[in-house]
Amino acid sequence: MIRVRKLSKRHGATVVLRDVDADVERGETIAIVGPSGGGKSTLLRCLNFLERFDEGEIEIARIKLAATTRYEGELLQLRARVGMVFQQFNLFPHLTALDNITLAPRVVRRIERSAAERRARELLARVGLADRAGAYPHELSGGQQQRVAIARALAQDPEVLLFDEPTSALDPEMRDEVMGVIRDLAATGMTMLVVTHEMQFASDIASRVWVIDRGTIAEDGAPATVIAEPKTEVAREYFRRQRGSMSR
Repeated sequence: MIRVRKLSKRHGATVVLRDVDADVERGETIAIVGPSGGGKSTLLRCLNFLERFDEGEIEIARIKLAATTRYEGELLQLRARVGMVFQQFNLFPHLTALDNITLAPRVVRRIERSAAERRARELLARVGLADRAGAYPHELSGGQQQRVAIARALAQDPEVLLFDEPTSALDPEMRDEVMGVIRDLAATGMTMLVVTHEMQFASDIASRVWVIDRGTIAEDGAPATVIAEPKTEVAREYFRRQRGSMSR
């Protein structure tokens, strides 16, 4: 489903991603962890082409992208096949939950309003918000807003979902709400990459864990191996700190 070869990204003189190689099979859930500033979010944004990369190639949901490609037609296909959920929800504040979800299907895919709304109500029910279709973002809790954002990403019927720290802005109860939805998606076989600091999620739900540090994938393996027996010093230190923060 995802193939990355020699992906590099710079911000000025700073190298953010360095010769990243990776493969993700259909139905896998990848937990992406590691120290802050290591390049985790930038990797997701390059996969969804929210940021251009400088070198390398990406193939995602059968769409091939290279640093030299201009992307006009590919970009619309990419948006239809690859959904993204952001840390800060990014809902349109002047639109209801229902309208936030139906906007892209109506505008990008030219789906009739009645059909788009029917699908949106199904998705709201799926994330436990069937009774909040008419609510505006400011009338929803953080956990509810993030669940609407997940429903919005699903409205395009994507083949891949990218999550950029979807629970970091939420309190523990709201985190559980959102992680429950992601857990359910994993059970359905959705291909997902999740940047997260939630070690329980990485241990229990992820197919594999990537530890990203200084723009490279320092470790890649099954959660039981990477978390319990990390091979690199950066991974050992990262997991030690995470365990310490969980015990406080």
